[in-house]
Amino acid sequence: MTPTAGPAQGDHRATYREVLAEPRFRLLFSTRTVAITADALRITTFSVLVFSSTGSALLSAVAFGIGFIPQLFGSLLLGSLADRLPPRALITGGYALTCATALLLAVVRMPVAASLGVVALVSLATPVFHGASSRLVAQSLKGDAYVLGRSLSNIASAGAQVFGLALGGAAVAALGPRRALAVSAVLYLGCALAVRLRLPRLRAGETGGTPGSTGCDSGADGGGDSGADGGAVRASLRGAGLLLRDRTVRRLMVAQWLPVAFVAGAEGLIVAYAGERGFAPGRYAVLMGCLPAGMLVGDLLVGRFLRPRNRERLVVPLVALAGLPLLGFAAEPGVGVSSCLLLLSGLGYAYGLGLQRPFLDALPEDGQGQAFGLIGSGSMTLQGVGPVCLGAVAAAGTGTGGAIALAGGAVVLTAGWIRTWHPRTSPAPSPVPSPSPAAH
Repeated sequence: MTPTAGPAQGDHRATYREVLAEPRFRLLFSTRTVAITADALRITTFSVLVFSSTGSALLSAVAFGIGFIPQLFGSLLLGSLADRLPPRALITGGYALTCATALLLAVVRMPVAASLGVVALVSLATPVFHGASSRLVAQSLKGDAYVLGRSLSNIASAGAQVFGLALGGAAVAALGPRRALAVSAVLYLGCALAVRLRLPRLRAGETGGTPGSTGCDSGADGGGDSGADGGAVRASLRGAGLLLRDRTVRRLMVAQWLPVAFVAGAEGLIVAYAGERGFAPGRYAVLMGCLPAGMLVGDLLVGRFLRPRNRERLVVPLVALAGLPLLGFAAEPGVGVSSCLLLLSGLGYAYGLGLQRPFLDALPEDGQGQAFGLIGSGSMTLQGVGPVCLGAVAAAGTGTGGAIALAGGAVVLTAGWIRTWHPRTSPAPSPVPSPSPAAH
């Protein structure tokens, strides 16, 4: 199987059909979409299970977010494994581990503290599995096809989360929380089997590492020599340090983290805002649906109809678009205006597509897996921290409308910061030789 999907240079605009024609991406894309559905089902169902056991809203909220923050520590301590171990074994193992976790929560009646500890412990390894998968996607899709692949993944991710939440509600109502957790375990198991049966074993060159630099032999689905250069933890810390000390990589990471974190913080206040304004019951759900709807439309329009250089030119305006509408919440608008403001803000999320190619070009070849794991875990962590910080701001006297407006202002300031260093276009990447064919 040879990675495909278009030229890697110039201003060539790829198509979604072109991207989906790559078998390796199609497999990883479909299994990841199913897994995101299972994640949403598992997370919400576990939160319901904890609430039904304790009656504590606080513990229920902790159960909802317990799998987010530990991911950053996992990326820092274990992230190098995404580049050091064979991807098929790693990705299959990740889905199998989450399957086992969901099954354990469904079958074994553990104390709440123990169940929270299990979820937190497993989440430490999540960036490793996701990093390996993202790295394989980056090696399978070249040039603009890679950016379109990310766009397609963003669209599917948003849809899968909404479907997973709906499925979770229906499953809990029909089966109860424990059986609903078992349903998520079945979905994870299906993903693990699909990857194990359909993803080929890859040679060392196709895992992205330079032979001899990773300390592992990727010719078979066995473990690598994680101790050759001082152990996985030491290698992970060293790799994360190298990435974060690189000025270009660091800037591009922060540029992808901050706007999302601020807008997620604003999103976390929507329920409280609806309550403060006395909106009719259920209106908060309409408001919460506007932001992801805007994200879907923005990714589709920017990804499908703009050329690569135009996407990169529009990074700063799109970041500003994500923040400016939120300033309107300072006036505490009603449901209709609030919905439009959130929809417009969601459109701005497409700014990330203009950063994908520069970010990939800036990464060292033998550290891509760890970089993808780090950027994903950092984003998840900040999205968990954002609502807490803005909630504290709202409680301090600004009110929810004022706190949401402050989040918008922070996004606009971030756009100004990006403008000071982000070029209008990035240099066209050099042609990249296709990796060696996979070993079946």
